[in-house]
Amino acid sequence: MAKREPVSLAMNTRVLFVCMGNICRSPMAEGVFRTLVRQAGLDEVVRVASAGTHAFHIGEAPDRRAQAAASRRGYEIADLRATRVRANDFDDHDLVLAMDWDNLSALQQMAPKSSHHKLQLLMRFATEHETATIPDPYYGSAEGFEQTLDYIEDACNGLLELAKRRATQVAAA
Repeated sequence: MAKREPVSLAMNTRVLFVCMGNICRSPMAEGVFRTLVRQAGLDEVVRVASAGTHAFHIGEAPDRRAQAAASRRGYEIADLRATRVRANDFDDHDLVLAMDWDNLSALQQMAPKSSHHKLQLLMRFATEHETATIPDPYYGSAEGFEQTLDYIEDACNGLLELAKRRATQVAAA
């Protein structure tokens, strides 16, 4: 009798990070969280993506300053390309995490009522920083990108704990 492959019963977690144009904060969050997920050995059960609430930069790589700040900390995001939030994203993801109140509000307008429970601010998962939102560094200096990464790393570490708990839960039949 042939030996059967074990079936994974781990609960998957699909996360979408969202900012306005998908060239600064959300691709940095995608890069940070993807790295943390890989280091935790959760690649098989955690999916990570990012998108923008606006179509300003569709198809563009992340801002050079975002790439540089991320790269200095070991996160490679140069291969990411900006996309816009689509209607099916609300079905395809378990968590849709906004960087600030404006983008959370935009998501609430876009999402069907049945998906509103998935919409949250990323900083909800932070444990080191008290701020509720991650400011947009686009019009600021390089230091702004470093601060943005500080907030993102903090929140993504907290989010990883949630993903770890979900990965050890048995998915409902």
